Amino acid sequence: MGKIILDTNFIISCVKNKIDLFDELKLMGFQIIIPTKIISELKKVVASKQKAYNREAAELALKILQKNSYEEIDLGLSHADKSIIKFAKEYPKAVIATLDKELKDKISNNKLVIRGKKKLEII
Repeated sequence: MGKIILDTNFIISCVKNKIDLFDELKLMGFQIIIPTKIISELKKVVASKQKAYNREAAELALKILQKNSYEEIDLGLSHADKSIIKFAKEYPKAVIATLDKELKDKISNNKLVIRGKKKLEII
């Protein structure tokens, strides 16, 4: 079973596009990993004054996380992207689920992206 680590924007985009990411990723054979910092970012979005659409998606994302199994890890860094980069270097065969162009450019691992707002694809 391969490892996949999820980024905040990826989780929120899946919720907005009604993609059942846990079922999809389990069918693809992945062990889902979410850094503690990503969960903290979702909580900050819920508590923020951002657009209601983002707050609602983050709130729903947290509820979805509560109902599904995944491994939560603390990578010891205060910045979410840096923690994902650290994980990617430690696990070069792990897949990184992100839509962040800067993050994608900084890692050489395979990436999981959303194509056509509905399809998950590894690039």
